[in-house]
Amino acid sequence: MPYAFEDYVLDPERRELTRGPGAIAVGPQVFDLLLYLVQRREHVVSKDELLDVVWNGRIVSESTLTSHINAARKAVGDSGQDQRLIRTIARKGFRFVGDVTEGQPLAGFSRENTDDDARDALPQAPELPDKPSVAVLAFQNLSGDSEQDYFIDGVVEDIISALSRIRWLFVIARNSSFAYKGQAVDVKQVGRELGVRYVLEGSMRKAANRVRITGQLLDAMTGGHLWADRFEGTLGDIFELQDQVTEKVVGAIATHLERAEIERAKRKPTESLDAYDYYLRGTANLHRGTRESIDEALVQFHHALQRDANFASAYAMAAWCHFWRKVNGWMADPPQEIAEGARLARRAVALGRDDAVALTRSGHALGNLVGDLDGGIALLDRALVLNPNLAAAWFLGGFLRVWRGEPDSAIEHFTRAMRLSPLDPEMYRMQAGMAAAHLFAGRFDTASSWAERAFRDLPSFLMVVGIIAASHALAGRTDEATRAMHHLRQLDPALRISNIPGWLPIHRPEDLATLAEGLRKAGLPE
Repeated sequence: MPYAFEDYVLDPERRELTRGPGAIAVGPQVFDLLLYLVQRREHVVSKDELLDVVWNGRIVSESTLTSHINAARKAVGDSGQDQRLIRTIARKGFRFVGDVTEGQPLAGFSRENTDDDARDALPQAPELPDKPSVAVLAFQNLSGDSEQDYFIDGVVEDIISALSRIRWLFVIARNSSFAYKGQAVDVKQVGRELGVRYVLEGSMRKAANRVRITGQLLDAMTGGHLWADRFEGTLGDIFELQDQVTEKVVGAIATHLERAEIERAKRKPTESLDAYDYYLRGTANLHRGTRESIDEALVQFHHALQRDANFASAYAMAAWCHFWRKVNGWMADPPQEIAEGARLARRAVALGRDDAVALTRSGHALGNLVGDLDGGIALLDRALVLNPNLAAAWFLGGFLRVWRGEPDSAIEHFTRAMRLSPLDPEMYRMQAGMAAAHLFAGRFDTASSWAERAFRDLPSFLMVVGIIAASHALAGRTDEATRAMHHLRQLDPALRISNIPGWLPIHRPEDLATLAEGLRKAGLPE
Protein backbone atom coordinates (compact mmCIF):
# COMPACT_ATOMS: atom_id res chain seq x y z
CA MET A 1 0.00 0.00 0.00
CA PRO A 2 1.23 3.57 -0.64
CA TYR A 3 2.22 5.87 2.23
CA ALA A 4 1.30 9.56 1.96
CA PHE A 5 2.94 12.32 4.02
CA GLU A 6 2.87 16.06 3.44
CA ASP A 7 2.59 16.23 -0.39
CA TYR A 8 4.67 13.08 -0.99
CA VAL A 9 3.53 9.54 -1.81
CA LEU A 10 5.79 6.54 -1.25
CA ASP A 11 4.53 3.55 -3.25
CA PRO A 12 6.26 0.22 -2.38
CA GLU A 13 4.62 -1.74 -5.20
CA ARG A 14 5.71 0.68 -7.93
CA ARG A 15 8.92 1.50 -5.99
CA GLU A 16 8.23 5.14 -6.63
CA LEU A 17 8.41 8.34 -4.59
CA THR A 18 6.25 11.12 -5.99
CA ARG A 19 5.51 14.71 -5.08
CA GLY A 20 2.32 15.92 -6.66
CA PRO A 21 2.19 14.53 -10.18
CA GLY A 22 5.97 14.23 -10.55
CA ALA A 23 8.28 11.33 -9.68
CA ILE A 24 11.41 11.94 -7.58
CA ALA A 25 14.54 10.03 -8.60
CA VAL A 26 15.97 7.99 -5.72
CA GLY A 27 18.40 5.09 -5.75
CA PRO A 28 17.16 1.62 -4.77
CA GLN A 29 18.91 1.54 -1.38
CA VAL A 30 17.76 5.07 -0.54
CA PHE A 31 14.20 4.00 -1.42
CA ASP A 32 14.48 0.89 0.79
CA LEU A 33 15.88 2.96 3.65
CA LEU A 34 13.11 5.56 3.42
CA LEU A 35 10.42 2.88 3.12
CA TYR A 36 11.68 1.01 6.18
CA LEU A 37 11.79 4.19 8.28
CA VAL A 38 8.22 5.05 7.21
CA GLN A 39 6.97 1.53 7.94
CA ARG A 40 8.70 1.50 11.35
CA ARG A 41 7.79 5.10 12.19
CA GLU A 42 6.50 4.20 15.65
CA HIS A 43 9.99 3.02 16.62
CA VAL A 44 13.56 4.24 16.66
CA VAL A 45 15.46 2.26 14.04
CA SER A 46 19.07 1.48 14.94
CA LYS A 47 21.97 1.65 12.50
CA ASP A 48 22.48 -2.11 12.80
CA GLU A 49 18.82 -2.69 11.90
CA LEU A 50 19.15 -0.53 8.79
CA LEU A 51 22.30 -2.38 7.73
CA ASP A 52 20.51 -5.72 8.12
CA VAL A 53 17.45 -4.62 6.14
CA VAL A 54 18.87 -2.32 3.45
CA TRP A 55 22.30 -3.90 2.94
CA ASN A 56 21.40 -7.46 3.97
CA GLY A 57 23.99 -7.37 6.73
CA ARG A 58 26.82 -6.52 4.32
CA ILE A 59 29.56 -4.47 5.94
CA VAL A 60 29.44 -0.83 4.79
CA SER A 61 31.15 2.23 6.16
CA GLU A 62 29.60 4.77 8.51
CA SER A 63 29.92 7.37 5.76
CA THR A 64 27.89 5.18 3.37
CA LEU A 65 25.02 4.97 5.84
CA THR A 66 25.23 8.71 6.53
CA SER A 67 25.21 9.56 2.81
CA HIS A 68 22.10 7.39 2.27
CA ILE A 69 20.31 9.04 5.21
CA ASN A 70 21.20 12.44 3.75
CA ALA A 71 19.94 11.34 0.32
CA ALA A 72 16.64 10.15 1.86
CA ARG A 73 16.27 13.50 3.62
CA LYS A 74 17.02 15.40 0.42
CA ALA A 75 14.44 13.36 -1.51
CA VAL A 76 11.68 14.48 0.90
CA GLY A 77 12.86 18.07 1.28
CA ASP A 78 14.39 17.52 4.71
CA SER A 79 17.90 18.20 6.01
CA GLY A 80 20.17 17.23 8.88
CA GLN A 81 19.51 20.63 10.45
CA ASP A 82 15.73 20.72 10.07
CA GLN A 83 15.03 17.01 10.72
CA ARG A 84 11.41 17.74 9.89
CA LEU A 85 10.65 14.16 8.81
CA ILE A 86 13.71 12.01 9.55
CA ARG A 87 15.03 12.64 13.04
CA THR A 88 18.39 11.47 14.39
CA ILE A 89 18.07 10.07 17.90
CA ALA A 90 21.47 10.46 19.56
CA ARG A 91 23.25 7.12 20.17
CA LYS A 92 20.04 5.25 19.26
CA GLY A 93 19.39 5.59 15.53
CA PHE A 94 16.73 7.28 13.38
CA ARG A 95 12.99 7.75 13.36
CA PHE A 96 10.50 8.97 10.77
CA VAL A 97 8.35 11.55 12.59
CA GLY A 98 6.03 12.81 9.83
CA ASP A 99 2.27 12.21 9.80
CA VAL A 100 1.58 9.30 7.46
CA THR A 101 -1.64 8.22 5.78
CA GLU A 102 -1.73 4.64 4.53
CA GLY A 103 -3.64 3.12 1.65
CA GLN A 104 -4.07 5.90 -0.95
CA PRO A 105 -2.36 9.03 -2.20
CA LEU A 106 -3.38 12.40 -0.78
CA ALA A 107 -6.32 13.96 -2.56
CA GLY A 108 -5.38 16.18 -5.45
CA PHE A 109 -2.09 14.49 -6.16
CA SER A 110 -3.19 11.42 -8.07
CA ARG A 111 -2.09 11.28 -11.70
CA GLU A 112 -5.62 10.33 -12.63
CA ASN A 113 -6.90 13.53 -10.99
CA THR A 114 -4.61 15.88 -12.92
CA ASP A 115 -6.66 18.80 -14.21
CA ASP A 116 -7.61 18.05 -17.83
CA ASP A 117 -7.78 21.70 -18.85
CA ALA A 118 -4.32 22.41 -17.47
CA ARG A 119 -2.95 19.35 -19.22
CA ASP A 120 -4.54 20.37 -22.51
CA ALA A 121 -2.99 23.82 -22.19
CA LEU A 122 0.55 22.39 -22.23
CA PRO A 123 2.40 22.52 -25.57
CA GLN A 124 2.39 19.24 -27.44
CA ALA A 125 5.62 17.48 -26.49
CA PRO A 126 7.59 15.20 -28.81
CA GLU A 127 7.26 11.56 -27.87
CA LEU A 128 10.20 10.17 -25.91
CA PRO A 129 12.43 7.85 -27.98
CA ASP A 130 12.53 4.15 -27.09
CA LYS A 131 16.10 4.54 -25.82
CA PRO A 132 17.90 6.98 -23.47
CA SER A 133 17.76 10.53 -24.78
CA VAL A 134 19.81 13.59 -23.88
CA ALA A 135 20.12 17.24 -24.85
CA VAL A 136 23.40 19.06 -24.26
CA LEU A 137 22.70 22.76 -23.70
CA ALA A 138 25.15 25.52 -24.54
CA PHE A 139 27.41 26.00 -21.50
CA GLN A 140 27.34 29.42 -19.81
CA ASN A 141 30.39 31.62 -20.19
CA LEU A 142 30.85 33.13 -16.72
CA SER A 143 34.30 34.56 -17.40
CA GLY A 144 33.07 37.98 -18.58
CA ASP A 145 35.14 37.48 -21.72
CA SER A 146 32.92 37.02 -24.76
CA GLU A 147 36.00 36.12 -26.79
CA GLN A 148 35.94 32.75 -25.02
CA ASP A 149 32.49 31.84 -26.35
CA TYR A 150 34.05 30.01 -29.29
CA PHE A 151 36.05 27.80 -26.91
CA ILE A 152 33.18 26.73 -24.65
CA ASP A 153 30.89 26.24 -27.67
CA GLY A 154 33.57 24.04 -29.20
CA VAL A 155 33.71 21.92 -26.06
CA VAL A 156 29.95 21.41 -26.13
CA GLU A 157 29.94 20.59 -29.84
CA ASP A 158 32.64 17.96 -29.24
CA ILE A 159 30.59 16.47 -26.39
CA ILE A 160 27.51 16.27 -28.62
CA SER A 161 29.55 14.65 -31.39
CA ALA A 162 31.10 12.10 -29.01
CA LEU A 163 27.75 11.22 -27.42
CA SER A 164 26.24 10.78 -30.87
CA ARG A 165 28.65 7.89 -31.48
CA ILE A 166 26.99 5.90 -28.68
CA ARG A 167 24.51 3.71 -30.53
CA TRP A 168 22.13 3.19 -27.61
CA LEU A 169 21.79 6.94 -26.97
CA PHE A 170 19.47 9.45 -28.73
CA VAL A 171 21.21 12.86 -28.81
CA ILE A 172 19.49 16.11 -29.79
CA ALA A 173 21.30 17.97 -32.55
CA ARG A 174 23.35 21.04 -31.67
CA ASN A 175 21.12 23.50 -33.51
CA SER A 176 18.10 22.51 -31.41
CA SER A 177 19.83 22.41 -28.01
CA PHE A 178 21.67 25.70 -28.68
CA ALA A 179 18.29 27.42 -29.23
CA TYR A 180 18.23 27.90 -25.44
CA LYS A 181 21.61 29.66 -25.35
CA GLY A 182 21.61 32.73 -23.13
CA GLN A 183 18.24 31.89 -21.58
CA ALA A 184 17.39 30.90 -18.01
CA VAL A 185 15.74 27.55 -18.60
CA ASP A 186 13.78 24.98 -16.61
CA VAL A 187 15.19 21.52 -17.42
CA LYS A 188 11.72 19.99 -17.18
CA GLN A 189 10.54 22.41 -19.87
CA VAL A 190 13.59 21.57 -22.01
CA GLY A 191 12.84 17.90 -21.58
CA ARG A 192 9.23 18.38 -22.69
CA GLU A 193 10.01 20.62 -25.64
CA LEU A 194 12.88 18.54 -27.01
CA GLY A 195 11.46 15.14 -26.04
CA VAL A 196 14.43 13.95 -23.96
CA ARG A 197 14.79 12.26 -20.60
CA TYR A 198 18.13 13.84 -19.62
CA VAL A 199 19.77 17.27 -19.94
CA LEU A 200 23.47 18.11 -19.65
CA GLU A 201 24.28 21.71 -18.77
CA GLY A 202 27.39 23.50 -17.57
CA SER A 203 29.44 26.67 -17.31
CA MET A 204 32.96 28.02 -17.76
CA ARG A 205 34.99 30.47 -15.67
CA LYS A 206 38.31 31.93 -16.81
CA ALA A 207 40.92 33.63 -14.65
CA ALA A 208 44.24 34.68 -16.20
CA ASN A 209 45.38 31.66 -18.22
CA ARG A 210 43.35 29.07 -16.30
CA VAL A 211 39.86 27.86 -17.04
CA ARG A 212 37.37 25.91 -14.92
CA ILE A 213 34.50 24.05 -16.57
CA THR A 214 31.63 22.53 -14.59
CA GLY A 215 29.02 20.15 -15.90
CA GLN A 216 25.92 18.53 -14.46
CA LEU A 217 23.59 15.84 -15.74
CA LEU A 218 19.93 16.28 -14.82
CA ASP A 219 16.86 14.09 -15.03
CA ALA A 220 14.47 16.16 -17.14
CA MET A 221 11.47 14.26 -15.75
CA THR A 222 12.14 15.24 -12.13
CA GLY A 223 14.81 17.95 -12.25
CA GLY A 224 16.99 15.74 -10.02
CA HIS A 225 20.79 15.72 -10.23
CA LEU A 226 22.43 12.53 -11.53
CA TRP A 227 26.05 13.68 -11.81
CA ALA A 228 28.19 16.79 -11.46
CA ASP A 229 31.91 17.48 -11.76
CA ARG A 230 34.39 20.20 -12.63
CA PHE A 231 37.49 20.26 -14.83
CA GLU A 232 40.42 22.68 -14.71
CA GLY A 233 43.29 23.42 -17.06
CA THR A 234 45.32 26.09 -18.80
CA LEU A 235 44.58 27.73 -22.12
CA GLY A 236 48.12 27.09 -23.34
CA ASP A 237 46.94 24.32 -25.66
CA ILE A 238 43.26 25.06 -26.06
CA PHE A 239 42.54 22.09 -28.31
CA GLU A 240 44.18 19.60 -25.95
CA LEU A 241 42.12 21.00 -23.06
CA GLN A 242 38.98 20.78 -25.21
CA ASP A 243 39.71 17.09 -25.91
CA GLN A 244 40.40 16.34 -22.24
CA VAL A 245 37.14 17.90 -21.07
CA THR A 246 35.17 16.08 -23.78
CA GLU A 247 36.72 12.70 -22.89
CA LYS A 248 36.09 13.07 -19.16
CA VAL A 249 32.53 14.38 -19.50
CA VAL A 250 31.44 11.74 -22.02
CA GLY A 251 33.11 8.91 -20.12
CA ALA A 252 31.46 9.94 -16.87
CA ILE A 253 27.93 10.62 -18.06
CA ALA A 254 27.70 7.51 -20.27
CA THR A 255 28.06 5.38 -17.12
CA HIS A 256 25.59 7.50 -15.16
CA LEU A 257 23.05 7.43 -17.97
CA GLU A 258 23.26 3.63 -18.11
CA ARG A 259 22.76 3.41 -14.33
CA ALA A 260 19.82 5.80 -14.44
CA GLU A 261 18.22 3.78 -17.24
CA ILE A 262 18.72 0.54 -15.31
CA GLU A 263 16.98 2.00 -12.27
CA ARG A 264 14.17 3.26 -14.49
CA ALA A 265 13.76 -0.21 -16.01
CA LYS A 266 13.59 -1.79 -12.57
CA ARG A 267 10.65 0.44 -11.68
CA LYS A 268 8.59 -0.68 -14.68
CA PRO A 269 5.92 -3.36 -14.11
CA THR A 270 7.19 -6.72 -15.36
CA GLU A 271 4.36 -7.24 -17.80
CA SER A 272 5.20 -4.03 -19.71
CA LEU A 273 8.86 -4.76 -20.32
CA ASP A 274 10.19 -4.44 -23.86
CA ALA A 275 13.48 -5.59 -25.40
CA TYR A 276 15.58 -2.64 -24.21
CA ASP A 277 14.35 -2.85 -20.62
CA TYR A 278 15.15 -6.56 -20.49
CA TYR A 279 18.58 -5.68 -21.87
CA LEU A 280 19.11 -3.10 -19.11
CA ARG A 281 18.08 -5.55 -16.40
CA GLY A 282 20.43 -8.12 -17.84
CA THR A 283 23.24 -5.57 -17.88
CA ALA A 284 22.65 -4.73 -14.20
CA ASN A 285 22.92 -8.43 -13.32
CA LEU A 286 25.99 -8.86 -15.51
CA HIS A 287 27.75 -6.07 -13.59
CA ARG A 288 27.13 -7.87 -10.28
CA GLY A 289 29.14 -10.87 -11.48
CA THR A 290 27.80 -13.59 -9.17
CA ARG A 291 26.75 -17.00 -10.44
CA GLU A 292 23.08 -16.32 -9.67
CA SER A 293 23.13 -12.87 -11.26
CA ILE A 294 24.79 -14.16 -14.44
CA ASP A 295 22.19 -16.93 -14.72
CA GLU A 296 19.47 -14.29 -14.43
CA ALA A 297 21.25 -12.00 -16.90
CA LEU A 298 21.29 -14.75 -19.53
CA VAL A 299 17.55 -15.22 -19.14
CA GLN A 300 16.94 -11.49 -19.48
CA PHE A 301 19.14 -11.12 -22.58
CA HIS A 302 17.26 -14.01 -24.22
CA HIS A 303 13.96 -12.30 -23.33
CA ALA A 304 15.30 -9.19 -25.09
CA LEU A 305 16.19 -11.25 -28.17
CA GLN A 306 12.74 -12.83 -28.26
CA ARG A 307 11.33 -9.30 -28.59
CA ASP A 308 14.00 -8.04 -31.02
CA ALA A 309 15.82 -10.73 -33.01
CA ASN A 310 18.26 -8.15 -34.44
CA PHE A 311 19.41 -6.68 -31.10
CA ALA A 312 23.19 -6.94 -31.59
CA SER A 313 24.20 -5.80 -28.10
CA ALA A 314 21.87 -8.34 -26.46
CA TYR A 315 23.53 -11.16 -28.46
CA ALA A 316 26.94 -9.86 -27.39
CA MET A 317 26.02 -9.59 -23.71
CA ALA A 318 24.55 -13.10 -23.74
CA ALA A 319 27.80 -14.36 -25.28
CA TRP A 320 29.76 -12.53 -22.61
CA CYS A 321 27.74 -14.27 -19.90
CA HIS A 322 28.99 -17.60 -21.29
CA PHE A 323 32.57 -16.28 -21.12
CA TRP A 324 32.04 -15.26 -17.49
CA ARG A 325 30.69 -18.72 -16.68
CA LYS A 326 33.78 -20.26 -18.29
CA VAL A 327 36.35 -18.11 -16.48
CA ASN A 328 34.72 -18.88 -13.11
CA GLY A 329 34.35 -22.63 -13.68
CA TRP A 330 30.53 -22.53 -13.70
CA MET A 331 29.85 -24.29 -17.03
CA ALA A 332 27.87 -27.51 -16.68
CA ASP A 333 28.65 -28.60 -20.27
CA PRO A 334 31.72 -26.61 -21.40
CA PRO A 335 31.87 -27.70 -25.07
CA GLN A 336 28.17 -26.94 -25.59
CA GLU A 337 28.29 -23.59 -23.76
CA ILE A 338 31.49 -22.49 -25.51
CA ALA A 339 29.91 -23.25 -28.87
CA GLU A 340 26.73 -21.39 -27.93
CA GLY A 341 28.68 -18.39 -26.64
CA ALA A 342 30.72 -18.24 -29.85
CA ARG A 343 27.54 -18.49 -31.94
CA LEU A 344 25.97 -15.58 -30.06
CA ALA A 345 29.14 -13.50 -30.35
CA ARG A 346 29.43 -14.05 -34.11
CA ARG A 347 25.77 -13.14 -34.55
CA ALA A 348 26.42 -9.93 -32.59
CA VAL A 349 29.32 -9.04 -34.88
CA ALA A 350 27.24 -9.72 -38.00
CA LEU A 351 24.43 -7.47 -36.78
CA GLY A 352 26.48 -4.81 -35.01
CA ARG A 353 29.35 -3.69 -37.22
CA ASP A 354 28.68 -0.10 -36.10
CA ASP A 355 27.66 -0.94 -32.52
CA ALA A 356 30.59 -0.32 -30.14
CA VAL A 357 29.01 -2.26 -27.25
CA ALA A 358 28.27 -5.30 -29.44
CA LEU A 359 31.80 -5.32 -30.87
CA THR A 360 33.35 -4.90 -27.42
CA ARG A 361 31.59 -7.74 -25.62
CA SER A 362 31.53 -10.14 -28.57
CA GLY A 363 35.19 -9.51 -29.45
CA HIS A 364 36.27 -10.18 -25.89
CA ALA A 365 34.04 -13.27 -25.67
CA LEU A 366 35.50 -14.72 -28.88
CA GLY A 367 39.04 -14.07 -27.68
CA ASN A 368 38.35 -16.07 -24.52
CA LEU A 369 35.95 -18.73 -25.77
CA VAL A 370 37.75 -19.76 -28.97
CA GLY A 371 41.20 -18.26 -28.33
CA ASP A 372 41.07 -15.78 -31.25
CA LEU A 373 43.02 -13.02 -29.50
CA ASP A 374 44.03 -11.19 -32.67
CA GLY A 375 40.47 -11.20 -34.05
CA GLY A 376 39.05 -10.13 -30.69
CA ILE A 377 41.51 -7.24 -30.40
CA ALA A 378 40.64 -6.10 -33.93
CA LEU A 379 36.95 -5.97 -32.98
CA LEU A 380 37.71 -4.05 -29.78
CA ASP A 381 39.92 -1.59 -31.65
CA ARG A 382 37.04 -0.98 -34.08
CA ALA A 383 34.75 -0.37 -31.10
CA LEU A 384 37.15 2.33 -29.89
CA VAL A 385 37.09 3.99 -33.30
CA LEU A 386 33.29 4.12 -33.02
CA ASN A 387 33.33 5.27 -29.38
CA PRO A 388 36.75 6.23 -27.98
CA ASN A 389 35.18 6.96 -24.57
CA LEU A 390 33.77 3.47 -23.96
CA ALA A 391 35.46 2.29 -20.76
CA ALA A 392 34.48 -1.36 -21.32
CA ALA A 393 36.27 -1.40 -24.69
CA TRP A 394 39.44 -0.10 -23.06
CA PHE A 395 39.54 -2.56 -20.17
CA LEU A 396 38.40 -5.63 -22.14
CA GLY A 397 40.95 -4.75 -24.82
CA GLY A 398 43.45 -4.63 -21.98
CA PHE A 399 42.53 -8.18 -20.97
CA LEU A 400 43.10 -9.57 -24.46
CA ARG A 401 46.48 -7.82 -24.54
CA VAL A 402 47.35 -9.44 -21.19
CA TRP A 403 46.64 -12.86 -22.67
CA ARG A 404 48.58 -11.98 -25.86
CA GLY A 405 51.67 -11.19 -23.78
CA GLU A 406 51.62 -7.38 -23.78
CA PRO A 407 51.31 -6.48 -20.07
CA ASP A 408 52.53 -2.88 -20.33
CA SER A 409 50.14 -2.04 -23.19
CA ALA A 410 47.37 -3.74 -21.19
CA ILE A 411 48.13 -1.59 -18.14
CA GLU A 412 47.76 1.53 -20.28
CA HIS A 413 44.33 0.29 -21.40
CA PHE A 414 43.19 -0.45 -17.84
CA THR A 415 44.44 2.94 -16.64
CA ARG A 416 42.53 4.70 -19.42
CA ALA A 417 39.33 2.79 -18.54
CA MET A 418 39.62 3.71 -14.85
CA ARG A 419 40.15 7.36 -15.73
CA LEU A 420 37.14 7.38 -18.03
CA SER A 421 34.84 5.70 -15.51
CA PRO A 422 36.19 5.98 -11.95
CA LEU A 423 32.90 4.81 -10.37
CA ASP A 424 32.25 2.01 -12.84
CA PRO A 425 30.24 -1.01 -11.56
CA GLU A 426 32.83 -3.18 -13.34
CA MET A 427 35.80 -1.61 -11.54
CA TYR A 428 36.63 -4.95 -9.91
CA ARG A 429 37.14 -6.41 -13.39
CA MET A 430 39.55 -3.59 -14.29
CA GLN A 431 41.43 -4.24 -11.05
CA ALA A 432 41.60 -7.94 -11.90
CA GLY A 433 43.10 -7.09 -15.29
CA MET A 434 45.70 -4.88 -13.64
CA ALA A 435 46.57 -7.78 -11.33
CA ALA A 436 47.06 -10.22 -14.22
CA ALA A 437 49.21 -7.73 -16.18
CA HIS A 438 51.51 -7.08 -13.21
CA LEU A 439 51.76 -10.82 -12.47
CA PHE A 440 53.06 -11.51 -15.98
CA ALA A 441 55.35 -8.48 -15.77
CA GLY A 442 56.96 -10.06 -12.69
CA ARG A 443 55.66 -7.44 -10.23
CA PHE A 444 54.17 -9.90 -7.74
CA ASP A 445 53.53 -7.47 -4.86
CA THR A 446 51.66 -5.07 -7.15
CA ALA A 447 49.73 -7.98 -8.65
CA SER A 448 48.53 -9.23 -5.26
CA SER A 449 47.56 -5.69 -4.22
CA TRP A 450 45.35 -5.17 -7.29
CA ALA A 451 43.87 -8.66 -7.01
CA GLU A 452 42.93 -8.18 -3.39
CA ARG A 453 41.07 -4.97 -4.28
CA ALA A 454 39.02 -6.91 -6.83
CA PHE A 455 38.50 -9.76 -4.35
CA ARG A 456 36.91 -7.39 -1.84
CA ASP A 457 34.15 -6.61 -4.35
CA LEU A 458 33.66 -10.16 -5.66
CA PRO A 459 35.16 -13.02 -3.60
CA SER A 460 33.81 -15.57 -6.11
CA PHE A 461 36.00 -14.27 -8.99
CA LEU A 462 38.07 -17.42 -9.59
CA MET A 463 40.80 -15.77 -11.68
CA VAL A 464 41.37 -13.13 -9.00
CA VAL A 465 41.74 -15.76 -6.28
CA GLY A 466 44.18 -17.64 -8.51
CA ILE A 467 46.29 -14.49 -9.00
CA ILE A 468 46.29 -13.83 -5.25
CA ALA A 469 47.50 -17.39 -4.58
CA ALA A 470 50.12 -17.35 -7.37
CA SER A 471 51.52 -13.88 -6.65
CA HIS A 472 51.86 -14.54 -2.91
CA ALA A 473 53.54 -17.88 -3.59
CA LEU A 474 55.98 -16.37 -6.10
CA ALA A 475 56.80 -13.60 -3.61
CA GLY A 476 57.52 -16.18 -0.91
CA ARG A 477 54.47 -15.46 1.24
CA THR A 478 53.53 -19.07 1.90
CA ASP A 479 50.79 -18.54 4.50
CA GLU A 480 48.88 -16.03 2.36
CA ALA A 481 49.26 -18.27 -0.70
CA THR A 482 47.95 -21.29 1.21
CA ARG A 483 44.88 -19.40 2.43
CA ALA A 484 44.11 -18.19 -1.07
CA MET A 485 44.56 -21.70 -2.48
CA HIS A 486 42.10 -23.09 0.08
CA HIS A 487 39.51 -20.59 -1.16
CA LEU A 488 40.37 -21.37 -4.79
CA ARG A 489 39.79 -25.11 -4.26
CA GLN A 490 36.42 -24.35 -2.66
CA LEU A 491 35.37 -22.26 -5.66
CA ASP A 492 36.49 -24.82 -8.26
CA PRO A 493 37.57 -28.24 -6.93
CA ALA A 494 38.21 -29.45 -10.49
CA LEU A 495 40.89 -26.87 -11.36
CA ARG A 496 44.34 -28.38 -11.95
CA ILE A 497 47.69 -27.23 -13.31
CA SER A 498 47.03 -29.37 -16.38
CA ASN A 499 43.79 -27.59 -17.35
CA ILE A 500 45.00 -23.97 -16.95
CA PRO A 501 45.45 -23.64 -20.77
CA GLY A 502 41.75 -24.43 -21.25
CA TRP A 503 40.79 -22.00 -18.48
CA LEU A 504 42.54 -18.81 -19.66
CA PRO A 505 43.70 -18.06 -23.24
CA ILE A 506 47.32 -17.30 -22.27
CA HIS A 507 49.36 -17.05 -25.48
CA ARG A 508 52.99 -16.71 -24.31
CA PRO A 509 54.51 -19.92 -22.86
CA GLU A 510 56.50 -17.93 -20.28
CA ASP A 511 53.28 -16.31 -18.94
CA LEU A 512 51.59 -19.68 -18.72
CA ALA A 513 54.66 -21.00 -16.89
CA THR A 514 54.57 -18.08 -14.43
CA LEU A 515 50.95 -18.69 -13.47
CA ALA A 516 51.42 -22.47 -13.30
CA GLU A 517 54.52 -22.16 -11.13
CA GLY A 518 52.78 -19.80 -8.72
CA LEU A 519 49.69 -21.99 -8.40
CA ARG A 520 51.85 -25.10 -8.05
CA LYS A 521 53.82 -23.46 -5.21
CA ALA A 522 50.54 -22.43 -3.59
CA GLY A 523 49.35 -26.05 -3.61
CA LEU A 524 47.26 -26.61 -6.74
CA PRO A 525 47.46 -30.27 -7.83
CA GLU A 526 48.91 -31.26 -11.17
